[in-house]
Amino acid sequence: MRARLCPRWLLLGLLLVLAGCAREGDGRRVVRLWAMGYEGEVVARLLPEFERAHPGIRVKLQQLPWTAAHEKLLTAFAGDALPDVVPLGNTWIAEFAALRALEPLDPWLRRPGGIDPGDYFRGAWDAGVIDGVTYAVPWYVETRLPYYRKDLLAAAGVARPPRDWAEWRTAMQAVKRQVGADRFAILLPLNEFEPLLNLAVQQPEPLLRDGGRYGNFRNPGFVQTLGFYRGLFDAGLAPRVDNTRISNVWDEFGRGYFSYYISGPWNIAEFRARLPARLQSAWGTMPLPGPRGPGASVAGGTSFVVFRSARDKPAAWALVAWLSQPAQQIRLHALTGDLPPRRSAWDTPALARDPNAQAFRAQLERAVPAPKVPEWERIAQELRIVGEQLANDRLSVAQAAAEMDRRTDAILAKRRWMLDHRRGALP
Repeated sequence: MRARLCPRWLLLGLLLVLAGCAREGDGRRVVRLWAMGYEGEVVARLLPEFERAHPGIRVKLQQLPWTAAHEKLLTAFAGDALPDVVPLGNTWIAEFAALRALEPLDPWLRRPGGIDPGDYFRGAWDAGVIDGVTYAVPWYVETRLPYYRKDLLAAAGVARPPRDWAEWRTAMQAVKRQVGADRFAILLPLNEFEPLLNLAVQQPEPLLRDGGRYGNFRNPGFVQTLGFYRGLFDAGLAPRVDNTRISNVWDEFGRGYFSYYISGPWNIAEFRARLPARLQSAWGTMPLPGPRGPGASVAGGTSFVVFRSARDKPAAWALVAWLSQPAQQIRLHALTGDLPPRRSAWDTPALARDPNAQAFRAQLERAVPAPKVPEWERIAQELRIVGEQLANDRLSVAQAAAEMDRRTDAILAKRRWMLDHRRGALP
C-alpha cells in the first residue's frame, strides 16, 4: 500500500537513476582521458568513432584549461587519482617521467600492428624518449619559423628567402634601408624566449651539460647566438619592444612595421583571416636560417602518455594507437590546424598543396626537442629575462652567457643532489 502512495515524480526519478547506473556499469572497459585546451573540445568529436570501432571500450573524457592542467595533474599524482591517458605538453614529459608516473611504452610499440616510430619527425618522437626509454607518442607537433613579407623583401632587392645567418642579416639590412627609420626588418618580442631559444638550438653544443646537471651557455655556439641576436637590436633591425607595446601583430605585419616574424603554425590561419585580400599573396613562410645553412628549431606540441596507475592499460593503449593513426591526425589538423607529427599524414591535399604549411614540414625535419629536464620551463623563463637585458644593453654578450649559466646552475641544484643520491635509473 505504501508503494502505491509514492508520488509519480519520485518513481520517475528513481528509474532515471537506475538507468544511469546501468549505463555506468554497462560492462564496457573504461579509459579515463584528460585533454587540454581547444584540442580537448575537438577530441570529444573524434571519440564516438573510436567507440564504434572498439565497442568494448568507453572513453570518459575530462576537458581542462591549459592554465590549470599542470597543477591538476600534480595534485592527481599526489592523490593517486591520475587518469589513464593524457596528451602532455612535451616539456612536461621529463617531469612526470622523473616522478615515475609514466608507463614505458616500448613493449607496446613492439606489439603487432603497433605504431611505427620511423614515420614520425625525429625531433617530435625524441621529445618522448628519456634515457633511452619511450614514454610518449606525439599527438600534434609545432615549431617556429619566420613569416615574411614577400613584397617588402622584393622591393628591397631580396630575391629569395635567406638560407643562413649571413644572408638573413644582409636581407634585413636591405629591408631596413628600404623602409626607413620608423619601421623595422624583424620583430623579436622581448617578452618571448622562443625566438632566442630557436636560434640557440641551431648550434652543435647542447644547452645543458653533464646529464642536465649544469648550464652550458658559455659554450662558443651559444655565445655566437647571443652575438647574432644582440646585433639585430644594435643595428636597428629589430625594435626594443615586447608584445604589450604592439597593438596587434597581424595589423602591424600588414602595414609593414616589420617584415619578418618568428612564430608557429597557428598563425597561418590567423594571417589568412586577418590580413586584407590585397595582401594575401604578399606574405609567406620560410625555413629558419641557421649559422651555416638551414637551421634547427624546437619541436613543441603534445604527446600521449599512459600513466602507470592506468586501470586497463591495453584499453588505454588502444586509444593512443587509434588517435595516432594518420587518418585521425589529418582530422585533427582539419579541425584545429595542428600539424601532424607523422610524415604519412602530410600527404593529405590540405597540407601537401599549402606552401605555407610545407615550410613547416621542411622545418620539422630539422626540429629537435628542448632539453629534457623537469626544470626546463623555469630555465626558459630565465632565458627570456637575460635575453631582454642583453637586447637592452644592460648585459654584454659574455655577461649574458655567464648569467644564464649562473641562473641555470641554481635552478638545477636540487636535480644534481637527487641524481647524485638516486639509486638506479628510470625503469
